[in-house]
Amino acid sequence: MSGLDLTLDLERQPRRFEVINGAGGRRQWSVDDKARIIAETLEPNAIISEVARRYGLRPQQVFAWRREARKRAASAQQDSQVFVPAVVTSPPPQSAAKRPTWPRKRKTARDAGVIELEIDGIAMRVGRGADARTVAAVIRALKATS
Repeated sequence: MSGLDLTLDLERQPRRFEVINGAGGRRQWSVDDKARIIAETLEPNAIISEVARRYGLRPQQVFAWRREARKRAASAQQDSQVFVPAVVTSPPPQSAAKRPTWPRKRKTARDAGVIELEIDGIAMRVGRGADARTVAAVIRALKATS
């Protein structure tokens, strides 16, 4: 022939081919998918390596997702401000006969600007001029005990 050896060498023939379809590379997991997989690992008697294997993941990846989720939950809890419902009531109407003739300036001046908080049955009154840091520390302490 023309110098090319077209004989088949049995030792050099490939015995197995892998066909890879798709783009390949890293898989992208949506936040919902990650949350669902993490939720499965939190079930009672769940074995993380089995859950990871079921989705074609390594257990280390699932542990990293769980750690990331815990960090996000902790930072969201610290960063978000918590508001409680405020109840504003007007004083009950007094009849003309019961109204005293002199004004009670001292009581209204003392009660003006007072904030009342109730956390798990513990009532706290914050008066005028209270230091904001002290009030915040007391509220944190009350929340920690509840």
